Amino acid sequence: MTSRTLKIVLAASVALNLFAVAAGASLLVTRAQVEKRVEAQHRPPRANSPMALIGQLDPAVRDRVRDTLRESALTARPDFEEARQKRREAVRIARSDSFDSARVTTLLSESRNAELRGRGRLEANAVAVLDTLEPADRKALSEILTRRGRVVVREDGRRPADGMAPTPAG
Repeated sequence: MTSRTLKIVLAASVALNLFAVAAGASLLVTRAQVEKRVEAQHRPPRANSPMALIGQLDPAVRDRVRDTLRESALTARPDFEEARQKRREAVRIARSDSFDSARVTTLLSESRNAELRGRGRLEANAVAVLDTLEPADRKALSEILTRRGRVVVREDGRRPADGMAPTPAG
């Protein structure tokens, strides 16, 4: 074999090896992602989700409470949609070439205010519902007030030990 043939064979071998390494890395990354998705699908539902809590109520009041809380959520929905829209707009401006920090700050503030308005409606309506319940049902449903986003707050007011920060619902 000539020197030129050896160089071509060596280059082909290196290219093939690089392709094999890239394929192996892609396989490992993809497999890990698929395993995470499968694990997420097999997780049990949240034990203290609002619907699970409502399911613990006396059957005579369960439908009324469910309907009232659903109506409350629908009433607060525009506030949460506004909050998401304002945040998306702030991100869009932050990514653009014509960045305007005052506008981004204003939009983020408006987003927070809209989310707080929605949360305020949900909480006020939840308290109104709790006011209509018997003590045993009220005690069971009172867990809906311990939620901040998707993280349960312990009775001492601290977050769970896993250190996850509360995330906004919606």
